[in-house]
Amino acid sequence: QVQLVESGGGLVQAGGSLRLSCTASVTLRLHAMGWFRQAPGKDREFVAGISWNGETTRYADSVKGRFTISKDNAKNTVYLQMNSLKHEDTAVYYCARDGRPLRAAPPLQEYNYWGQGTQVTVSS
Repeated sequence: QVQLVESGGGLVQAGGSLRLSCTASVTLRLHAMGWFRQAPGKDREFVAGISWNGETTRYADSVKGRFTISKDNAKNTVYLQMNSLKHEDTAVYYCARDGRPLRAAPPLQEYNYWGQGTQVTVSS
C-alpha cells in the first residue's frame, strides 16, 4: 500500500517562502512524482513534476522561477521549495506518485497515488 504524507504547509506573508515535504511509505526510486494544488472553488491543477531518476523537472507557467521540486530517494521524500509566494498560491497542495515506474513525465491523469494535502495560505 502506497501512502504519501505531506507536511510543511502554513501561513506566510506574500514574498515569503515555504518548503513542502511529501514522505512515502515505500521507495520512490522508480517513480515520477508530482505536486498539485487546489484553491477554493477551482479545479485541481498541476504545479510541478520530477522524473523517476530526478533528472527532469517541469513546472506550471505560474510557478516557473519561483518553485523548485526535488527528490531524495534515500529518504523516500519529495520536496517543493516555494519562494516569492503570492496570494494566488493559496491552496491545498497535494503530492502524487506516478502509477507506472521509470517514466520522466507521465500524463497528469496517471498520477494515481495521492497524499491528503497540506494547506498553504499566503496573506497579501
